[in-house]
Amino acid sequence: MTTTSQTATVALPGRLGNPSLDLRSDPRADPRMIAALAPFGLDTHGDPPPVSGASPRADLLQFAAGAEEGFEAVFAALVAGLAPVEGVTSTTQTIPGPAGNDIALYISRPTAATGPLPGVLHIHGGGMVILSGSGPVYVRIREELAATGMVVVGVEYRNGGGVLGSHPFPAGLDDCTAALQWVHANRADLGISKLVVAGESGGANLTLATTLRAKRDGHLAAIDGVYAMVPYVSGIYARSAAERGAELPSLVENDGYFIACPLMDILVEVYDPGAANATNPLCWPYHATAEDLSGLPPHVVSVCELDPLRDEGLAYHRKLLAAGVESTGRMVLGVCHAGDVMFRAAMPDVYAATVRDIHRFAASR
Repeated sequence: MTTTSQTATVALPGRLGNPSLDLRSDPRADPRMIAALAPFGLDTHGDPPPVSGASPRADLLQFAAGAEEGFEAVFAALVAGLAPVEGVTSTTQTIPGPAGNDIALYISRPTAATGPLPGVLHIHGGGMVILSGSGPVYVRIREELAATGMVVVGVEYRNGGGVLGSHPFPAGLDDCTAALQWVHANRADLGISKLVVAGESGGANLTLATTLRAKRDGHLAAIDGVYAMVPYVSGIYARSAAERGAELPSLVENDGYFIACPLMDILVEVYDPGAANATNPLCWPYHATAEDLSGLPPHVVSVCELDPLRDEGLAYHRKLLAAGVESTGRMVLGVCHAGDVMFRAAMPDVYAATVRDIHRFAASR
């Protein structure tokens, strides 16, 4: 009797298995996402940036300003034409910042609500360098969250570049810390019961860093929970593909899917000039130790399947678990970086699932 043993070959996902893949040709991609990105040419790889992390700072800031303008236009188009969110009242509160600056807080609440409600301190994305909390995508998500029965406070922190720059690390973190302290001190007036800090991408970096800093500074009691979406936390994007792939495979697997490592490396240099804080967990939380993480409040770490940053989010989630912190991991399938936040019109079910999950987490604290 002859036995034939055959070993099945399993193709590696994304660009690990086929370096020529782009977002629109990856079989995992949700076709609704591809249709939404195609008009902007973001369904495929774009041209490489004209600068790198080694370019003069003036050139990097000029590039960041142009990137900000482009992303803001795309995000505005993605939510254009949506009906206004009903039953929500939004106001702006200005508080003093730590460097003599003003910090605008965008407060949204259910118009007819009574009694204390779960609260969310929301920190917008943009690699800590670009974009604004007043942008339409972020206004939309704050109001959608508020409509579920929460008080949502958005922070307009100082950016590393763009219209709200140039303010490298730790300026943005300082502003988010000041906002956290103000919201915590004014919980009763705001009608907030439990307070969750939440953000996406660079906003997730600042969400996690604000939490780590709260522990170091002795005011961790201000935070009842942490919801980090697609966290941009490693800072290792300038490394070779082999090094990135060995440590965080998604940095190769999904590189160039909506965002790319060369772009992220530029933002790293703008935020942390000269990599002076390359392993400082307050700058890049991926490098937090078990001692840094122990005793933190419950977390949710939500990642997207087709995101270059997917694996650093998963790595942070696993570090939390190893340090004894309650953490729930969540993956949104078929979408690129922050796809569950951007595509309110194109993928309403995916967007609504994330809004529901943030509400569930905040209400359960």
